[in-house]
Amino acid sequence: MRFRYALLAAGLSLLSLPHRAAAQTQADHDAVRQAVLDYVEGFYEGDTTRFIRSVRPEVDKFGFWRNQQGAWQGGPFLWERFFSFARDVREGRHKTPPNAPKEVTIYEVLDQTAVAKVRAYWGSDYFLLARYDGRWMIRHIMWQVPPA
Repeated sequence: MRFRYALLAAGLSLLSLPHRAAAQTQADHDAVRQAVLDYVEGFYEGDTTRFIRSVRPEVDKFGFWRNQQGAWQGGPFLWERFFSFARDVREGRHKTPPNAPKEVTIYEVLDQTAVAKVRAYWGSDYFLLARYDGRWMIRHIMWQVPPA
């Protein structure tokens, strides 16, 4: 009986791990990873060409942060803000910390859609990506600052 429970627990734990769907190729997996890296490195380096390459202009980005009183607050981060943030990085108003993390986790890649996450210095971003004319691009983003 114990063996059955151990086997069941091991099987269930495998379901929680990131995995590759059968419909994807290594090239698709690599392209999804590159789109997420373009996103985070675009912010880190202030390089707007990376946004244009990896993020749809109609992107829906929404995030949560703590206000000065410590309460959660949420709001959109519009496409135009990507570019103003990048300009602030290039002009030195925003600085990427040395050794800033950019840990990419890919949860699933199908033939048309994908799900991924990046841990960056500002927190975690969760992505829904889609293939547009053969190119993987970010369409939806939900983010939050690190938990207290």
